[in-house]
Amino acid sequence: MENRNLDRALDIVSRLIMGENVSEKGNNGALYQEYNTNAEVYDIVHMSLKKMNLNLYEYNNGLYISPGENNQVFGYTNEELRKAMGLKVNKDLYLAYFVIYNTITEFYSDTVSSTFAEFIRVEDVIANVDKTSRIVISDKQGLVIDEVCENSFKQIALSWDELPVTTAEEQSGLRAARNSKSGFVKMVFNFLVSQELLVDVSDRFYPTDRFRALIENYFDDYKGRFAQLLGEEADADKEQEGTCHR
Repeated sequence: MENRNLDRALDIVSRLIMGENVSEKGNNGALYQEYNTNAEVYDIVHMSLKKMNLNLYEYNNGLYISPGENNQVFGYTNEELRKAMGLKVNKDLYLAYFVIYNTITEFYSDTVSSTFAEFIRVEDVIANVDKTSRIVISDKQGLVIDEVCENSFKQIALSWDELPVTTAEEQSGLRAARNSKSGFVKMVFNFLVSQELLVDVSDRFYPTDRFRALIENYFDDYKGRFAQLLGEEADADKEQEGTCHR
């Protein structure tokens, strides 16, 4: 192993951990070329990130990382996420997860066709969450899930169903808040914008390359169990998953 290759690989890893953009374009273009053309640098980057329980994704000639499951160093705890999103209790946090999932499905129904919406609006996600919450609450879907998961998702869906679409205070403009569907979705969107996953252009929210890199891999790796609950078709190998993750 050449010291130069080790140094370049660790430089790439450190830039990614610090949240810098490592892509063909930009200040770190030379590092991306090292990753893309030097097999030893490529291998060291992957090995190093795997040891740190970080997932590496490539999209549109750029590199992106996300924490692996139960990553206590680089991932968020529930308390940290509540603070970042302006939430007080885990019930609201789980509802935020539900809204995020439905935000994702507004952009992607699958990754096979590589098609996605250009942008979404708050009202689009409200309609999508309304639809999926009705599926969860309904007893007519014939879904076969374990009792713990069923009760958990039903409580989330019922929490959403209890919210008004808007409040009187929101009629003058869209504001982030926990006491309405529109306010709650806007609050989630604000968090996704802060994480550089969405870009807000006059209340139209566009996905970033980072969003697309993470979400396309999410659909490939983790969609199965939650999709089952929402009545979507799951791959045969995914149907064996039986864990209800928080």
